[in-house]
Amino acid sequence: MFKPLPVGVEFFEKIIEKEYYYVDKTLFIKEFIDKKGEVNLFTRPRRFGKTLTLDMLRCFFEMGRDPALFNGLKIMDAGEKYTSLMGQYPVIFITLKGAKQGKVGNVESSDASFRALRRILTEPFLKYRDLLDLDKLGEEERNRFSLYLKGEADISEYGDSLRFLCQCIKQVTGRNTILLIDECDVPLESSFYGGYYEQMVSFIRSLFENALKTNDCLEFAVLTGCLRISKESIFTGMNNLSINSIRTPNYGEYFGFTDGEVREMLEFYDLDDKYDEVKDWYNGYNFGGKNVYNPWSVIQYVRDHSASRDFLPVSYWANTSSNSIVKDLVERADNETKGEIERLIEGGSIEKPVHEDITYAEIYEKQDNLWNFLYFTGYLKNIGERAENDITYATMVIPNRETKYIYSQKIMNWFDTQLVKKSDRTVLFKALREGDANTMEREINKLLKPSISYMDSYENFYHGFMVGILLGGDGYTVKSNRESGNGRSDILIKPISVFDRAFVIELKTVKPPENKKVVTMDMMDAAADDAIVQIKDRQYSDALEEYGYGTIGWYGISFFRKNCRVHYQDRPA
Repeated sequence: MFKPLPVGVEFFEKIIEKEYYYVDKTLFIKEFIDKKGEVNLFTRPRRFGKTLTLDMLRCFFEMGRDPALFNGLKIMDAGEKYTSLMGQYPVIFITLKGAKQGKVGNVESSDASFRALRRILTEPFLKYRDLLDLDKLGEEERNRFSLYLKGEADISEYGDSLRFLCQCIKQVTGRNTILLIDECDVPLESSFYGGYYEQMVSFIRSLFENALKTNDCLEFAVLTGCLRISKESIFTGMNNLSINSIRTPNYGEYFGFTDGEVREMLEFYDLDDKYDEVKDWYNGYNFGGKNVYNPWSVIQYVRDHSASRDFLPVSYWANTSSNSIVKDLVERADNETKGEIERLIEGGSIEKPVHEDITYAEIYEKQDNLWNFLYFTGYLKNIGERAENDITYATMVIPNRETKYIYSQKIMNWFDTQLVKKSDRTVLFKALREGDANTMEREINKLLKPSISYMDSYENFYHGFMVGILLGGDGYTVKSNRESGNGRSDILIKPISVFDRAFVIELKTVKPPENKKVVTMDMMDAAADDAIVQIKDRQYSDALEEYGYGTIGWYGISFFRKNCRVHYQDRPA
């Protein structure tokens, strides 16, 4: 029987009631009950099922939930020790994801972030207004409850709001509360780049200390995030904190899909023959000693290939992760780091010290912090460790083809963007306008030499590289991949005046003949000529003519690794 795939569905109850395909992770509940601490922090990369796991806990433990949600799932066979806890506790569930606000100009709005936090912390009061008999509270408590309920309390007072709500719940129901907090590191990352980091740390510290450290009405708490943040001073003195990172030998198979789970899913959707491709692209993560696949990407792959078996695999994860820190660290990197990135892309490994408790305030202190952020956010895989002088060193590689794509496109482009920003392209722009192919070739090759490279050079890399170095020239605009004539030209250059010369640029990559490693100059020249023939045959100049340009030049550029050849021809009259 066909089942829809839960793309982006993070609510357990919805997945079960709407009969989405569900990979049964309910034995996480059993392991959690057996091993839980009073306050439990789980850190995993984005889109690896943290929110869904928290919501599953809510549906299992929360009073008033329908236990039938778990019928037929593995937890129901775990024994009465576990099933007897179903529906026994009040639960508060909040996500701090919404505290990440947009920018006002180039600065993150602290006011907007704290308004968002006020709304987030008001929501559980709205929920329990309808579930509690507030008449059982004293007058002072009812008045305070009402302030939180209306969102009228000062933001500083919200630092004690979760503890206060737990006390109200205990007074009315006689039961301790389970507290679930999702994306607990988002406000810190957002505030770090917004310029109000210390202010946010102070608030989150107050919120967590009150709710998690001095709260005698707490049954237990579970927090999730992308990074371990225990040294941020927000968990100061908290000796009841149990940290479960990707290196902790527990819960490894519950965040991500195991090999067996992927095989079952592919078989269910009649995609058994796609197993090797899925494994190559989306497998390769090592959490808690268990090998897992990226669940977000596997689900979307199956969705797309159920519709069209010929659909090519893509990097679904590329645009889902918060990468501001990684981008910033890459742009500050030195030539040694560039070389290490190249080595990773070419299939090599690097060895780096592992620091699990980096704080946002420390990220620029050492270049090694880049590798730790890449590791803990899912861009690198740990394949081995050793200890030396009380320091743990990890050998790291790129996990899979999906992540390699991110390196070869996004991370490489961040390097090259900085390269372009620092370069003087005056000579290049002059040569472009004058149709001077030799000078243009020389200037492009200069920029190619220090740019990051890798053995598998694709045309889309060179396309992004060329667009990047051509942007910023005075007097013209750059149009990329525009429909033109009988196809799609690579790059169009449009001067401000239609009486000046416009240009069409077509790019080609050159590969060695089969079983050979050599590319000759003749092969480079032939490819550049082919690019000009393609411009002519497919009438790529038509779009420029429609804008009124009468004089048009054609550039054909061929590439092989860090070398290019540039040919130029005026469009025949």
